[in-house]
Amino acid sequence: MYIYIFVYLVYIFYKSRTALYMLQQNLYNENNRYLRWICRNKGRVFNPVDFLPFLLVVFLFLTKDSFALEIIFWSIIFIYVLGLYDEYKKNLDNQNKIKFNITSRVKRLYLTEFAIIGILLVSLVINKPIEKLVYLYYFNKAKKKLSSMNRLKVVGITGSYGKTSSKNILSHILSCKYITRPTPRNLNTPYGLMITINNHLDKFDEILIAEMGAYVNGEIKNMCDFVKPKYGILTVIGEAHLETFKSKENICRAKFELIESLDPTGACVLNLDDSYQVNYVKNELKNKVKIIWIGIDNPESDFNAINIKSNKYGMNFDILHDKEKYHVETKLLGVHNVYNILASIALGSYLKVPINNMINKVKSIMPVEHRLEIKKMNNITMIDDAYNSNPIGAHNALEVLKMMDGYKVVVTPGMIELGTSEKKLNYEFGENIAMVADYVVLIGEKRCEDIKKGILSKGFDEKKILILNRVVDVYPELEKLKKEHSELELYALFENDLPDIYSEGGNK
Repeated sequence: MYIYIFVYLVYIFYKSRTALYMLQQNLYNENNRYLRWICRNKGRVFNPVDFLPFLLVVFLFLTKDSFALEIIFWSIIFIYVLGLYDEYKKNLDNQNKIKFNITSRVKRLYLTEFAIIGILLVSLVINKPIEKLVYLYYFNKAKKKLSSMNRLKVVGITGSYGKTSSKNILSHILSCKYITRPTPRNLNTPYGLMITINNHLDKFDEILIAEMGAYVNGEIKNMCDFVKPKYGILTVIGEAHLETFKSKENICRAKFELIESLDPTGACVLNLDDSYQVNYVKNELKNKVKIIWIGIDNPESDFNAINIKSNKYGMNFDILHDKEKYHVETKLLGVHNVYNILASIALGSYLKVPINNMINKVKSIMPVEHRLEIKKMNNITMIDDAYNSNPIGAHNALEVLKMMDGYKVVVTPGMIELGTSEKKLNYEFGENIAMVADYVVLIGEKRCEDIKKGILSKGFDEKKILILNRVVDVYPELEKLKKEHSELELYALFENDLPDIYSEGGNK
């Protein structure tokens, strides 16, 4: 940050020299001469580089990805250095008839300008400890509130994907016996936990369900030290945030910080079909907490799902547990939601909730918004999975689309934040799309190059691939497709929706 400030101040010094020179030549704005000169010479006065600090601030609010922020940070410094060279070269090349006279007035203007910048920097320095004190105030307030609720059970939920869905399912299922308080929406940071505890947690609540996300190792442990969960659910280990974690092994260790932090007298639910979870338990797990295994592919699991069937209205399947079979019906779609339901029933059973009561609650669970949510859009059935996209989630979404009986369309801008594996995983995503879709709409030509290559590698007809740059332009195209295939129901899977910062501009 200090390098950034130094380079920025030097850049401002050089820019100010040009500005003050023109101010001097326009008689220090007498009769608004300088302002009129600015209006006539906007291109010379306003350089896009000057607005990069504001861009940095915007990105600070838009992303928590430390790797992305580092790239942005050094990119802006590099651009400023180029700007400095450009200003220096201009000063050398300019053969001004009247030289810039460093008068006392110019010195005072320089001093005033840098005094204002200095005040802003001092304000940032002063506010840092103030913000820390504010954080500590609300942190201690939340800790005090938690310590006063002796009967409160805390459940932590983490994983690469499916945390929010799993949290909502667990809260809904356990509500047949307990008063539950899940963290709202996807508030899965320490600040989110503090907001939940201070503003939402009620003295009558019996179970706090804390969703825990992480971008780097240590974050989940810090949250566990804060709320001290006794029970935990680990959804699945995948490639989410591979850019910051660098490897799936690091992701696995970060997620298992929850399991390692659990009270040993509690319990956790793990996935026997996830080799990373199995290997960690076998080779690295230090906590002796009770493990409840769930699975679909492994009949050895404590709660095993079999006979999974699905249609556009939802799914039904059987659960085998303690030699008993239980039939489950749900409005949710996707094999990942079978795992989520299994995990919730497994933990609920450990917490003495009757299984049949939980199964009845499963019937009324509604899909989370933008997560494989079925919507009707005129004559088109939309499968909205736009919240985010990752390799496992994308695979699950395509499996859902595959079982639909009709004309199948995939709309996607691809997957991001997958590190060095991003190109490879998007190519494989394209291969999988080709095996399911009748028509494909890609959002962003450059960004979707690897997906398109993957699609074409399977012999998919290139004429059935449409490339647009805005999702909003997809809907008229879907209406055209529906008219062309009026005899079939049209299903459109919207897989991922990137922020505007990834936009590639106008349409082709």
